[in-house]
Parts: sequence; structure tokens; C-alpha cells
Amino acid sequence: MKPTALTLRPPARRLARREFLRVGALGGLGLSLPQLLAARTDGVTSRADSCIVIFLNGGPSHLDMWDMKPDAPSGIRSPFASLPTTVPGVHFCEYLPRLAKQMHRCTLVRSMNHSVNNSHAAAVYAALTGHDRGEQGGGAKPTDHPNLGSVLAKLRPAAPAAFPYVALPYQTKEGAGGPLQPGFIGGIIGGNHDPFWVLEDANEPNFRVRNLALPAEVPPSRMAGRGELLANLERSFELQQGRASLAYDVMSAHQRRAFDMLTTDAAQRAFQIDREPARVRESYGRNIYGQSVLLARRLIEAGTRVVTMSWAPDANATWDTHGDNFNKLKNTLLPQFDAAASSLLTDLADRGMLDRTLVAVLGDFGRTPRINANAGRDHWNSCYSILLAGGGIKGGLVYGASDRTGSVPAERPVSPGDIIATLYHLLGVDPHMNIYDVLDRPHPLVPTGHVLNELIG
Repeated sequence: MKPTALTLRPPARRLARREFLRVGALGGLGLSLPQLLAARTDGVTSRADSCIVIFLNGGPSHLDMWDMKPDAPSGIRSPFASLPTTVPGVHFCEYLPRLAKQMHRCTLVRSMNHSVNNSHAAAVYAALTGHDRGEQGGGAKPTDHPNLGSVLAKLRPAAPAAFPYVALPYQTKEGAGGPLQPGFIGGIIGGNHDPFWVLEDANEPNFRVRNLALPAEVPPSRMAGRGELLANLERSFELQQGRASLAYDVMSAHQRRAFDMLTTDAAQRAFQIDREPARVRESYGRNIYGQSVLLARRLIEAGTRVVTMSWAPDANATWDTHGDNFNKLKNTLLPQFDAAASSLLTDLADRGMLDRTLVAVLGDFGRTPRINANAGRDHWNSCYSILLAGGGIKGGLVYGASDRTGSVPAERPVSPGDIIATLYHLLGVDPHMNIYDVLDRPHPLVPTGHVLNELIG
């Protein structure tokens, strides 16, 4: 047996019969016995069970949100006023008043940076996987490194009746009509670890997830019969073929998951957002993004490990504010984000879920310190900010600092790899382990990132 990337420490305990059967079931989800044993003995303790990523796709302006520079020269300084947060000395933009009241629950990192300044695709890939491969653009490919959600789906599988990893509300394109951005899919670990995509608008009165409900003419008893027939056909096929092809493995994994979703009430209820009280829905914001964040909370509550919410149909549609930056932020982007993010943190805390749920507000990069001729700010990879909360993250912390104009880190520079490594650590996965691709070749999970213990409470 090939050794895993993590060393097993003797003496190895024997598995009880019940546990052995459970291990067999997990194998169907792509988790081998050595990986399971290694995961249990690597010394990593899970501080979080799940994670919600709010990805501000396009590059949010740190200088106009939460790293404002009121003493910077004209042409750099934001026209927005700042307001105090619940942490003394820490100020946010005036258009984030509700989120400012949540700062005591959060860690704000003001010294993010990476090597990508032109390609959204490459920057998104770095932010979501921790792999900074420079200005290598292009759409998602099977050779890409996997998303955090895909890895958790493999190493910490959700219950059979829950989607392990969900992405919504868009398959964000690299420009209108372009390819799917990299960083959201399973990549090298296989298509059976891709997200379940929810591409419908949860704010619509007739919101319904396609392919997640039985036709009216198919009762549950008939569906159960179909499931038994499918299982028998699979066994027959495997006996004849010796081992199913990779394509068949992916198809059958999706079939099993789809069958569980179609026949389990709990899975259906997670998407019934109309069950939420009107005041809750209003607090998140009656728009596609606010309701998607609310849906993310419902999915986590139903057992989903990771939900990634991408805030743009394409990379240039929302936070990519090369022109009219301030009106877009003031009138649309910041009020919508403020409502959704603050409501999520309040909701999770009130429900006793925040301690075990990581919330990560990420972006592909920041915006230029200097305001351009179109009243906008351009891409800026040298320094930007992110926000983390819950799941073991320290509250009320500002980590790192930018210089006087928000141009470069002045203290404690942080890479996307460091953030992804820290998220993995909190979720009970060793970021320094190897993962194996569909051809059983090893790859470092996070090759250059380090766990930032200072961020952990």
C-alpha cells in the first residue's frame, strides 16, 4: 500500500466492525482508508465544521471600505467618511454601518498581496486555492488545483443527505461570455468533487432549484425502486468490467448524491428559503446576493461543509470598478454587502453556529491608491484587505497594516496561501499534506502558505 502524505503513528488501533463498514461507505465518496486513518492521527484538531466564502469577485476597493486613509493626499484619499467600529481605533467606511458593529467578532487582514495584477482568473485562482501561479489566465481546467470546498468534500465528507460543497448564484465568467473562472471546481481530484451549482435567483418569488425535485408523477416509492434497480445495474457493470472507468465513477457518484437529494426531506427544506420570516429576508437584502448569503446559512445548517458565494456573473460586472467607483460603491455594492455580511454574522451568532462556522470575505485583489480619470480605481495586487470571522478566528483583531497610501504592506505581509492554509487548519485538514489526483499522483495541498496562528483565538 502506498504511504499517504501523513505518517501514521503506531500503535494503530483496530477498527470496530461498524466503523469498518462506515469507512467502506466513505470510500464511495473518494476517501481511502489510509487517508481516513491519517486524517485522524495527524494532530490537527478541527475548530470549525463548515465555511462560508463570500467572494467579492472583481476586486473590492480596500481604500473605500476598511483601510481608509483620511490623511492621504487628494487623488488617493476616499471621498467617503469613516465611522468607528466596535473595536476602538478601527474605522470602516460610512456605508458599512452594520458591519462596523460586528468588528468585535472579526479579524481584518490589511496586508494581503500576491503576484497577479492583470488577470482576474489568475487572481481568483490564487485567492480561492492558495496557489499563486502568476499571470496565467484562462478558464477552469481539470488540471487546476481544487477549491477548499472540493477538498473538504473529499476529506471531510458531509452526511449523505447533504451537499458537501455548493457554489452560487453564478458560474462567474472571466469577462462576459467568457469561460468559467478557475478556482471553484475539483480540478485534479476529479469532477465528482465539483460544487453543486445553484444558479437560480433566490430572491425570485418562484425560486426553485432545477433538478432537485421529483416530477409530480413520480412518487417517492417509485423513486426508491429506481434506486434499487440502479444499484443492481452498477454491481453487474462492475463485475463485468472489473473496475469502472473514471467517467463512470464520476457519473455514479453524482447519481448517488442526486438520489439522496431527491428522496430526503431535509435536503429539500434547505432550499425552501420562503420559510424564512420576512424580517430575516429583508435584513439580508432583497437581491440575489443577499438572498444567496441567507441560502448559504440554510445550507450550512442542513450539513453542507462549504458554500462559496461569488458576487458577480462575470469578473467585470460588480466590484471591478475601473470607472464610477464611488457611485457604484455608495449606491449599490456597499449597502448590499453591508446588509448581507452583517446579517450573516448576527444570524450565525444568534443560532449558536458562529463558533463552528468560518466566514471568509475574500476578493481577487484590491484597487489602486490613485483614482483614475474615470473616477475609478484599477487593479492593485500589492496590498488589499480581507475579513474573517467565526470557526476559531480571533475577534476584534486587525492583522498587518498598509503604508500611508494603502500601496504596500507596512507590517506582516500575508499571501492567499497563508489564508487558505489557515482555513484548512481550522477545518481540521493539514494544509501541508499531499492530495492525490485522479491518477493517484501526489500534489502539495498548499505549497507555500503557512498557518497564521496569530489569527486563531
